[in-house]
Amino acid sequence: MPTFKAALIGGGNIADKNHIPALQKLADQVEIVAVCSRDGIKAGALAQKHGIPHAFDDAAKMYEQCQPDLVVISTPNNLHYPFAMQALEKGCHVFCEKPPALTAQQAREMADLATRNDLVLAYNLQLRQTGEWELMMRSKTDGQLGEIYHIKANFLRRRGIPGWGYFTDKAMQGGGALMDLGVHVLDLALCALDYAVPDRILANTYDFIGKTGGKGLMGSWNPEKFEVEDACMAYLSFPNNASIMLSSSFALNTQTDINRNLEVFGSRGGAKLFPFTLYTEVAGELADVHFPYLEDSDIQLKNTAAFVDACLGKPSNVCTGEQGAILQEVVERIYGSAQRTEV
Repeated sequence: MPTFKAALIGGGNIADKNHIPALQKLADQVEIVAVCSRDGIKAGALAQKHGIPHAFDDAAKMYEQCQPDLVVISTPNNLHYPFAMQALEKGCHVFCEKPPALTAQQAREMADLATRNDLVLAYNLQLRQTGEWELMMRSKTDGQLGEIYHIKANFLRRRGIPGWGYFTDKAMQGGGALMDLGVHVLDLALCALDYAVPDRILANTYDFIGKTGGKGLMGSWNPEKFEVEDACMAYLSFPNNASIMLSSSFALNTQTDINRNLEVFGSRGGAKLFPFTLYTEVAGELADVHFPYLEDSDIQLKNTAAFVDACLGKPSNVCTGEQGAILQEVVERIYGSAQRTEV
């Protein structure tokens, strides 16, 4: 008998391709009982496709009839906050897509409500589950990096403005490349610094390509309705003098189609995440240590399992509600700095 009854809110591609398959592979612990979407037809089709017994277009009815223990939220960003708050008020653990919310205040309220109700609130930042990241954190714990004092965090697309969905709608998404891509590597960089809070941030955002148009590699978009940034560059400085250089883009005139990586610089050694390489000294000589036998893994499954472990009170490396609140605060401050720079 599974421990938890799960419901999904959001009937799009992420639920279909990511969350439902991962939950179904954890069938000994989790039973999916319902899908809810504002589009009832979409919810019904998704439920039928995956053999889920109930479909709803009203979350209140879903809670009343199915009484889930945990809820997975994969809606547009502007709906994360209301649906997460509703689920937490109903006594459900919550696994929410990134970014946490539209504002730092919303993310803080979500984290505080989860704490008050003794519930798990977590975010689906799956790069934490890569074998490379596990090696990075092990290298840090083992002292091979020493004191980490600078990090370069990149998630860049050359021409990857999504030509579907709501990605260019500021009211629904809250932002562009930073909200959608940058948060993944920003989360890792903050993790490497034990989720410290920066005391200084300088940032710029750009929308040249988004508002001009041109060739896209992820479908076409309407430049006249492009409301978010297509690139964001930020410098974060911390009280202990550590720093992060963050670069994210939907569209940037650069060489590679996708550049997603993290470089960590420490007092004893450094490392690059993809492919994981350790830059150090061996026997008194400079050495680059490679790990060619790392196996690929299902990072969505691992992150969902980490969330379930947290719900069971087990050790877990899933992004917590508290970390999500800090992450959203940093994102908001980056946008705030960029606005002041533009003025």
